[in-house]
Amino acid sequence: MKYMYQLLICFLIALIAVLAHSCRKAYDPPVISAPNSYLVIEGNISSGSDSTFIRLSRTVRLSSKKTPAPETNAMVTVEGDQNTSYPLTEIKPGTYATAGLNLDPSHKYRLNVKTSTGKQYVSDYVPVLDAPPIDSVNYDANGNLGQAGMNIYVTTHDPANKVQYFRWDYTETWEFQSAFESVYYSNGDTVLPRNLNTDNIYQCWRSDSSNTVLLGNTARLTKSVIAGKPIAFINSSSEKVTVEYSILVREYALTSDAYNFYSELQKNTEQLGSIFDAQPSEVRGNIHCVGDPQEPVIGYVSAGAVSSKRIFVMASHLPVWNAVTFYTLDGCRLAGDPGDPTESCCLYRFTDKLGRLQNQVNDYINYNISHTIDPLTPVNSIGFPGQPPLGYTAAQPECVDCTLRGTNVKPAFWQ
Repeated sequence: MKYMYQLLICFLIALIAVLAHSCRKAYDPPVISAPNSYLVIEGNISSGSDSTFIRLSRTVRLSSKKTPAPETNAMVTVEGDQNTSYPLTEIKPGTYATAGLNLDPSHKYRLNVKTSTGKQYVSDYVPVLDAPPIDSVNYDANGNLGQAGMNIYVTTHDPANKVQYFRWDYTETWEFQSAFESVYYSNGDTVLPRNLNTDNIYQCWRSDSSNTVLLGNTARLTKSVIAGKPIAFINSSSEKVTVEYSILVREYALTSDAYNFYSELQKNTEQLGSIFDAQPSEVRGNIHCVGDPQEPVIGYVSAGAVSSKRIFVMASHLPVWNAVTFYTLDGCRLAGDPGDPTESCCLYRFTDKLGRLQNQVNDYINYNISHTIDPLTPVNSIGFPGQPPLGYTAAQPECVDCTLRGTNVKPAFWQ
């Protein structure tokens, strides 16, 4: 759950705002400059054949501009109440993993973390609770609160009525295109045809993850059925809906204690309003410091298989929306004339009226010759069929090269 730290920070900021406005006298809470660095544990113990990933990091002061630091060189194990133990390996700083554990669902499991400084943290033993399959992930283009856009919904049920508390998160991926498709490149001295099979910089993909707490429960229903739960909203102006969009929704089964933890986290981070609303409460998880039970540890460890479902949405299946993309906001246009590069489209090689050779291609594209720090990227050629190009259209690299904002490697799951 990579957004756990972000949610905590949102909660603390909201708390500061309430305290600051509830009194006439200005108040700077100690939490802003508190030197404490608390352990953050994120992840789910996967009970089946899927790998288990656990992320460890440390909080930083709100007044600091630093990002959360990964907790490295820790010993992380999954332990069963029948004295079984499964070690995890650090695969990158702060991230620990193991292959599918195929846990016995009749037993309970916990996480044991021993840091490089010798401090030990353990979670409570939790039962194995597998998420039922997701029935469907659907979308509509009806908008949201007066805004045009696409809504994403999830529908699920547990026929055994064993699971009554649910949590979801998602990863979204979308295809986008740069402002101009470049079919040429410069090697520094010469403009050459671009191999579009191996050097495509027009078509790229980006991904992002959910950063809100998404919960549902059927505790008061006779059947465990959740239909049409809103998961995400994509504004019609978003780049995400310009070519093709995909979302992978993951579903987690929760115990009532886990649900209460996430529910409190949700209230503290998303529903805090004025001083007349419910005030923030302390969010305690199920992880404890062995040597100091009073030390705060951020996170909640659950165990169980996670279900998932992916859908794709083509822009052609949506209304005709005018997206305000990065390239629109950046004012991308073809540049050229050295006197006014924002008004012309072309860079030429020519001889002026005084017989002097003017080579705008070298001046603005061939960086080894012009020694320019930010050369333009050639887009297309200008000239007559069968004749050498007279020049090229060109633009700023950020308007042409989509790999500056994403990857041009098509995801393996893309269709």
